[in-house]
Amino acid sequence: MTDTNSSLTEKYPALGWVAPFAIFMLLLAVMPKLPIPQPYESVLRVLLLVGTLWYFSRDIVAAMRVKHVFGSIALGVAVFVLWIAPDALIAGWRDHWLFQNSVTGSVKTTIAPEEFADPLVVALRFARAALLVPVIEELFWRGWLPRWLVNPDWQKVQLGTYTTLAFVGTALLFASEHGPYWEVGLACGVIYNWWMWRTKSLGDIVLVHAVTNACLSAYVLLTGKYEYWM
Repeated sequence: MTDTNSSLTEKYPALGWVAPFAIFMLLLAVMPKLPIPQPYESVLRVLLLVGTLWYFSRDIVAAMRVKHVFGSIALGVAVFVLWIAPDALIAGWRDHWLFQNSVTGSVKTTIAPEEFADPLVVALRFARAALLVPVIEELFWRGWLPRWLVNPDWQKVQLGTYTTLAFVGTALLFASEHGPYWEVGLACGVIYNWWMWRTKSLGDIVLVHAVTNACLSAYVLLTGKYEYWM
């Protein structure tokens, strides 16, 4: 790290775990409202996320190790199947008021479907979903938040430590992040929490999440169901 970066993260150690997610959520809220055309918006978003990870979290990311490669890959594929199953098996499932309402929002993508004709937009969206989002979200959802819920002095808490509050609270909040897909988001959050508890490995949970998102992104491109790219 640079001296400035080192002193900042030493003074506020949670920044490496929380800052990338905070920036990610801010960009989700702000970027669609800015008059920035594609593909410049996608390029800028990816650069900002990569820059945030590099500045705050590169030491954490560099220390990640995957202990259960095949198990994590298999679980990631299973979660992908779970994610698309309700809509694939039950016609009109996502149209129910339980999923689209004033609280959860509506099913829509942040990029107009016609803009996916640009190969660069597609490539950046795929890379963001499969490479950046899993790292950013898991640093927060499985790396920092459950430990903080166990003990505000969260650095004393081992990764994957189980308490009912941490497990259930994290799963519910993770579900709320996914709007009209909250029910599959909840199931996904429970599975991810369970795998984190079993493996105690941030690298493994990032791999599971990356495989899920890569499969979902491939499904989007094959079927044109861009609403899965929220």
